[in-house]
Amino acid sequence: MDYLLLIKGLLLGIVEGITEFLPISSTGHLILAGDLIGFDDEKAKIFEVFIQLGAILSVVWLYREKVLGTLRGIPGSREARSLSLNVMMAFVPAAAVGLLIHKFIKAHLFNPVTVAGALIAGGAAILIIERMKHRAHVKSVEAVTMKQALGTGIAQCFSLFPGVSRSGATIMGGLMIGFDRKVAVEFSFFLAIPTMFAATGYDLLKSLPALSLSDIPLFLVGFITAFFSALIVIKAFIGYVSKHDFTGFAYYRIGFGLIVLAFYWTRGWMF
Repeated sequence: MDYLLLIKGLLLGIVEGITEFLPISSTGHLILAGDLIGFDDEKAKIFEVFIQLGAILSVVWLYREKVLGTLRGIPGSREARSLSLNVMMAFVPAAAVGLLIHKFIKAHLFNPVTVAGALIAGGAAILIIERMKHRAHVKSVEAVTMKQALGTGIAQCFSLFPGVSRSGATIMGGLMIGFDRKVAVEFSFFLAIPTMFAATGYDLLKSLPALSLSDIPLFLVGFITAFFSALIVIKAFIGYVSKHDFTGFAYYRIGFGLIVLAFYWTRGWMF
């Protein structure tokens, strides 16, 4: 058993769990972390997709009563049907665009420099959006309209560019549409469930032939650490957004992106 590889898997699982639901781009951090620790081959790419399942299952677990209640209530509850339809409506735009440009993104945009640029651009966008006046008239996820759900789904399309952040795009999109901060975060969480299950399932089905039984320990370590670290972060994040805005994340993105660009510039690795 390669214990060094397991340690790398542990580290990347923690990175995934911490960053998946914060507006700082988990994909971007995984690409950068994998490059720095020398775990960036084809198996690493499959691993990074797989551990996202651990993170998304943490949302399912934390919101299990809401998720199960909504699913059970679809036949007889208008609110349950509305929330389910809105989540699926928001899911469609990124799913459609992703299918069209998935190969191009994988081939040309998954590198540290483009990620750093997206981190900086996304941070600047958050600062601009936070300085805009928002009328937060949507106070619960059940009150989201189909039009607002579609708008959030369109915002999610920007996250197909590595480094933008799926949660960042959907949360900022929600704020611009009129969600209050907690609703923007919670709707982003619910939207993550079909989005991430579909994206990871699609990638994993294509990648299964490249895996073997010897990979199971590595994948389990990453999955478990992503699940538990995400549980901790989600609870803390919900408490944070009730009292703070997102400018701190914006400054982090910009600072981190600049550090990454400087680091790779010194290594002579640019575009």
